[in-house]
Amino acid sequence: MDRFLSIEAFVRVAQTQSFAEAARQLRLSKSVVTTRVQQLEELLGGPLFHRTTRAVRLSEMGQAFLRDCSEVVNRTNEIVDSMREVRGLPAGLLRVHALTGFVLGHLAQLLRDFQERYPQIMLDLFVSDAVIDPVKQGFDVALQIFPPRSEELVSRRLFPVRRVFCASPDYLKRRGTPKHPHDLYGHRLGLYSGYPTRDRWVFHHGGDEPVVLELKPTLMSNSVHLLRDYGCEHAGIVCLPTLVASDAVVSGTLKVVLADYQLSSFWLSAVYPRTQRGAFKLKLFIESLAASFASGEPPWDKALIERGLMPSSLIEA
Repeated sequence: MDRFLSIEAFVRVAQTQSFAEAARQLRLSKSVVTTRVQQLEELLGGPLFHRTTRAVRLSEMGQAFLRDCSEVVNRTNEIVDSMREVRGLPAGLLRVHALTGFVLGHLAQLLRDFQERYPQIMLDLFVSDAVIDPVKQGFDVALQIFPPRSEELVSRRLFPVRRVFCASPDYLKRRGTPKHPHDLYGHRLGLYSGYPTRDRWVFHHGGDEPVVLELKPTLMSNSVHLLRDYGCEHAGIVCLPTLVASDAVVSGTLKVVLADYQLSSFWLSAVYPRTQRGAFKLKLFIESLAASFASGEPPWDKALIERGLMPSSLIEA
């Protein structure tokens, strides 16, 4: 019995509340993870989990054991990483959760550059718009627009996520171009379902009083790429993050409407467990992303700002 491997398996099962998911994250078979946990239970003389067909819950002994075990696993990984840092050979697996809107069309080049510098680091990248807790779901870092959900997590801002309303020239020719936010009530709208403000929209116009509207979409989706396609098909006016809309706007496929009215912005941040702040692989990955956006406006925003289609100032949510 390898005690560390058994402890690592126990910690991952406790975090995921699933033997199958722990096995997937550790890249092992479920039977191997089960055996390692059972060996640890035999050593300790009692059950670490209460198992049913629907759930895996920590026993009282498991709850008492988890904190120290988590520290052992984290500290061991830090020591190994620090030795690799000394030798200049960062290696191993880094699990990343990232928003679909950022990944498609923008992240692949950054990943290529990162792995050319650190070829022994393997990335396991899960793409989803879901808001997750990296600790509970076994990720080293989540790239998301929402703030950390618990005190166990910290975040580092990478770049602002601005939003614009836009539609195809054909749709606007047929249905008219809104001049004021209230004009949106006369249009078919495609809106993203995942914003924390939900149906409440605030439009800022210079020093004027903000315009606050409750907008009801004809299409609501958690996919900003579907909304972009919906707009390109002349189906309605859509609200898109600029990192998804910019290319279509610059090419003329979509046209920004209400350009004089600014929506609040979010930040895409790297959210990660507080206990992992010194992890070498994670530090290198976050520093690499941050360096890519350190020179000023993201390229998709710069293109719109230079054309006068969007102000450079930020109004945060």
